Amino acid sequence: MKVRALAITVLAVCMAACGGRPAGNRPLSHRDSVRIEKKFLRDSVRAVRRASDMDARHAALKAEAQKPRLVDTVRYKALMDSLANGDTTGRWPVKTAPYPYEGAILPYYRVVAYYGNLYSGRMGVLGEYPPKQLWTMLRSEMAKWEAADPSTPVKPAIHYIVTTAQGEPGRDSLYRMRMPKKQIDSALAIAAMGDALVFLDIQVGLSNVRKEVPVIEEYLKLPHVHLAIDPEFAMHGGKRPGTVIGSMSAADVNWCAEYLAKLVQENHLPPKMLVVHRFTDNMVKNAQDIRPLPEVQIVMDMDGWGSPSLKRATYRRTVYREPVQFTGFKLFYKNDLKQEPGRMLTPAEVVALRPRPIYIQYQ
Repeated sequence: MKVRALAITVLAVCMAACGGRPAGNRPLSHRDSVRIEKKFLRDSVRAVRRASDMDARHAALKAEAQKPRLVDTVRYKALMDSLANGDTTGRWPVKTAPYPYEGAILPYYRVVAYYGNLYSGRMGVLGEYPPKQLWTMLRSEMAKWEAADPSTPVKPAIHYIVTTAQGEPGRDSLYRMRMPKKQIDSALAIAAMGDALVFLDIQVGLSNVRKEVPVIEEYLKLPHVHLAIDPEFAMHGGKRPGTVIGSMSAADVNWCAEYLAKLVQENHLPPKMLVVHRFTDNMVKNAQDIRPLPEVQIVMDMDGWGSPSLKRATYRRTVYREPVQFTGFKLFYKNDLKQEPGRMLTPAEVVALRPRPIYIQYQ
């Protein structure tokens, strides 16, 4: 009916333009009018159908262009085999982890991150040094990693604790404090100084990831912003953070991964990274049930401090023996020096580990 009405309207306009008469000034007969109207109606229907078909084709092409595609699986597998660093146990590389979608950071780059909170100089380097000095230091560390493993380019990152566990209960008695938006924006501004990735780290206290992660969703929708969770400060039974080492379960990690995957799908983002800190067996329960996704790459980050021998042993016990997907390693500028021989592991020593950590964090 709409097409017929359009045809009649256009026909009327055409007739009005020529005074309602055809060439030769002969009045249109009723038969001529009906014939012209029917022909115009047929032509209009064809035109609408062609336009509709074109719209459908354009929509299909757009949907196909937005559909995520897996990475080059041959190259990806070769890089993962290299990260396994000669492991012969069958644990590494992890065979059950899916191939990621295009745009994935790992294992194509090694991420080297500076960690901390802008309010505190005791929580890491981010709160200790002004931004320009921070970047001078970080670039120096990046160069060391590129020298230790020339085959893997380095991407810098700012790893900012966006929700910090507290010794006091706070207004809602959850023993955690969420950073104000202006502080988060400051962390992103520091990252922008060196075109760095950003990790937003959550210490839930007596809260949980289901309540805390959605609070920072607007930032997680940015393509360069990723998530980290710290089981050490996930408390149970009303215990205060810092009195015991906390824990999270595979269900907590999987919930975060699924949450991130949904953001990736709905906003057409490149894959996200999810960093999970760990330095004891009990910090992550049922780790064998953690499920990486094509949209989310999971890094188990060994973040214990101590002597080189202690850190190697902790890495082997808590990360190597329970493979998930990728591994990370934290280096402490101060705490690692407290035990003999009073030094940090070097980049060359860390890349000699099995598997090779692909995410490096400095505190």
